[in-house]
Amino acid sequence: MSLFPVEFDSSQNLLPYDGCVHYYGQMMDRAEADFYLQRLLESIAWQNDRAIIYGKTIVTKRKVAWYADQAFSYTYSKTTKQALPWTPELLSLKALVEAKTGEQFNACLLNLYHCGEEGMAWHSDAERELKPHAAIASLSLGAERKFAFKHKQTQEKMELVLAHGSLLVMKNETQTHWLHRLPPTKKVQGVRVNLTFRRMNEAQ
Repeated sequence: MSLFPVEFDSSQNLLPYDGCVHYYGQMMDRAEADFYLQRLLESIAWQNDRAIIYGKTIVTKRKVAWYADQAFSYTYSKTTKQALPWTPELLSLKALVEAKTGEQFNACLLNLYHCGEEGMAWHSDAERELKPHAAIASLSLGAERKFAFKHKQTQEKMELVLAHGSLLVMKNETQTHWLHRLPPTKKVQGVRVNLTFRRMNEAQ
């Protein structure tokens, strides 16, 4: 396996219609990706995620954290989070992603998956606090995991494997027409941290 990033055609739209998804491949070499993974595991204020389903509060094994330019509130799965101030590592990664994509972000939702058996069900990121159709940049660190998309009407699916240190960007009408998920798997034992840089509505 190469220690250096593999080049991908980031201009290619991976979705056949009704949305826009670009995969940039690995944004950094393995040593830098390893460094950021370890620092985020140590420095981020991780908490178990909570969701209210049929009136019952479910606590997930997966952990999350929410950081932003200001104390944005973000509600999903009927629970609300209040943003923390950026850490130095998050600001460095945000600058790297912004330089690569040409987009601007003011918040980041992080997910910590301890092993492959922890995943994320089908969903779309279309909460009212998010700027409509704005780009969401997903930076992956740690274990390689499969990531899947499913069209809400046609049920057509597309999937790819997200590498350590890689960047995926979803934008335009993707969240309107497509669901996405991180399928659980018993084949992966390693930890994965996912950073999803977002654009929140300024007036909350």
